[in-house]
Amino acid sequence: MKDFMMIFIGASYEELGLSPEELQGRMGKWFAWGDKMGKQGILKGGEALVPTIKRVVGKDRTVSDGPFADSKELIGGYYIVTAENAEAVVEIAQDYPDYDLGGTVEIREIMVFDQ
Repeated sequence: MKDFMMIFIGASYEELGLSPEELQGRMGKWFAWGDKMGKQGILKGGEALVPTIKRVVGKDRTVSDGPFADSKELIGGYYIVTAENAEAVVEIAQDYPDYDLGGTVEIREIMVFDQ
């Protein structure tokens, strides 16, 4: 088994102008998906991220605050799951709640370094 990060990319709910009722329904879908993975024993962790962004860039370590013109989408959060391979994570990602809002799931295997 390997660990994978599912990175959730899309517009912020605030940007989309969801009503409080829509937000509540959306959160219900997220909790249900997380509970499903928890019961399967594949969810290792994850968090939602606030949309405020700071970047530190280059050798001079220039600090800037977002949003940035080159970023049309933001990373809204992530889950870390355990699976046999990336194709298995693609199946897990089928229940991602925000596809209908144009959201994307990026799947990355977590690199393990020998010590």
